[in-house]
Amino acid sequence: MPGFSRLLFLGTCAAVILLAATSPAQAQSNGEGTIYSRFGMGSLLEFSSSQSDAMGGGGYALRSLNYNPDANPALWSDQVFTRLSGSAAYRSTSVEDDQGNSGRLSSGNVQALQFNFPLYERSLGVGISFQPYSRSNYSRTGSDSEDVSVSGERSEVPFETEFSGSGGLHRLRGGLGYRVNDMLSVGATADLLFGTLERRRRTRWEAIRLPNSTLVQPRNTIVSDGVQLSGLTSTLGGHLALADVFAEDDAFSIGASVTLPANLSGEQYRTLDEDLARDTLSTERGDVTLPWKGRLGLSYQPNARWTVVLDGAFEPWSTFSSDFSTGASETVPSRFPAGGPGTLADRWRLSTGAEVVPAGDDQLAGYFAQAAYRFGGYAERMYVRPDQETTLYEFALTAGISLPTSLSGTRIDLNTTAGTRGTTTNSLVRDRFFGVSLHVNFGERWFQRRKLR
Repeated sequence: MPGFSRLLFLGTCAAVILLAATSPAQAQSNGEGTIYSRFGMGSLLEFSSSQSDAMGGGGYALRSLNYNPDANPALWSDQVFTRLSGSAAYRSTSVEDDQGNSGRLSSGNVQALQFNFPLYERSLGVGISFQPYSRSNYSRTGSDSEDVSVSGERSEVPFETEFSGSGGLHRLRGGLGYRVNDMLSVGATADLLFGTLERRRRTRWEAIRLPNSTLVQPRNTIVSDGVQLSGLTSTLGGHLALADVFAEDDAFSIGASVTLPANLSGEQYRTLDEDLARDTLSTERGDVTLPWKGRLGLSYQPNARWTVVLDGAFEPWSTFSSDFSTGASETVPSRFPAGGPGTLADRWRLSTGAEVVPAGDDQLAGYFAQAAYRFGGYAERMYVRPDQETTLYEFALTAGISLPTSLSGTRIDLNTTAGTRGTTTNSLVRDRFFGVSLHVNFGERWFQRRKLR
C-alpha cells in the first residue's frame, strides 16, 4: 500500500500542475458561468483549506496538524510541518430564465496556493497564500437587425451582440499566528488585492449583398469597459481552545477573524476594438472602498474519530462606495460597478459540516479506515441584487474524501459541491452548478537541526 499511495500522490501532483497551467485561459472565457458575476466586484471566492472546503466552506475554528486554514491566521500557530498546498477545481454551471431558455458553461481554475511553516513549533507560524478574491466571467448573446443604407440602397441587416465579462481580483496574503498560551492564539495578516475586471460588448454584422452581387462586410466592433484596481487591507484573528467541556478528552474551539475595510485605487478605461485595431477612448482615476468582513466559527471534537463545525460570516456590502463615473457615453466608460452601488446588499453566509476518520488515532488500521470522510452544506444571502429589489440566495451541499500517503504529513483530497443560486422571478435567472476539486497538501519537517546523541 505505501507504493500505491506514493504513486497516487505523484499522479495527483501532476494533475494539479496540469490544471494550473491550462486554467487561466479557460477562466478568461468561461469562468463561473454566472451572469451575476457582472455586478459588484464579480463572484466572491474564498478558500480556507481543502478540509474546510468539504465541510461547508467555513472552518474558522478548525484546528488541524494536516492543514493551515487561511481564513483565520490565529490557527497558523499550531504548525509542526512546513506545508505547501495546491488546489485546482472544475465547475459546470447550467442557467435557466423564466422563458425556459437555458445554457451551460464550464471551467477549470486554480483555487489557491498556500505555503506555511513554523518559526517555533506549535507556537509561532508563518503563512503565505495566493488565491482569487473575485471573478467576473459570463457570456450572453442576443440577435437583432438594423435598417442601414449602403451605396444608396437600404437594407435590413441582421447583427449579433455578445455581452461578456472577464478578469477579477486576486489576493496575496502574508502573516503570523502566535500561541499566547494553551488556550489562546492570535494572528494577523497583510493582504494585497489587485486585478482587472472587464466588460465587453461585441457586435458582429452579417455581410450585405449589393444589387450587383458584391458582398460588403461591415466592421465588427468590441467596446470594452474595464477597471484596474489595487490596495491593501489586513485580517486579524483569534482562537480559543477548550478541553474536557462536555465529556472527557473532548475538544471545543471558538475562532473569529475580521478583515478590515479595503480602499482600492485604480484606473477605469473604455477601449474600442475595430478590425484588430484597439483604441483607448478615455481613462479616469478613482477609488472604491470594500466593506469589512467578520467570521465566527465553532468546532467540536467529541473523540478522535469525529469533528463537527458550525460557521458564519457577514459583510455589509451596502456600505460599498465608488467615485468612478456613474454614466456612460460614446467615450465615457459605463458606471462601475454595473448598475451602481444600489445593486449591492449585505451578505451573510452560514455553513456546517462534519468529518469522520474511522480509524481515529489507530496508525495500524487499514488504508481506507485512515482516510477522512467529510460532508457539509451552506446557505448564503448573495451580495448582488441586480434589480435592486429581489434578494438572492445560494444553497449548496459539499462532500469530500482525504487520502493519506506514505509521505508523512501529506494528504490528497478530492472534494465535490452541488447547489443552486438565484431565481427566475422578475426576469432574473437561476444557476445550478456542480464542481469537483483536487487538492495536494504536502507536509514535511524543514529547517530543523538534528540533535546530537
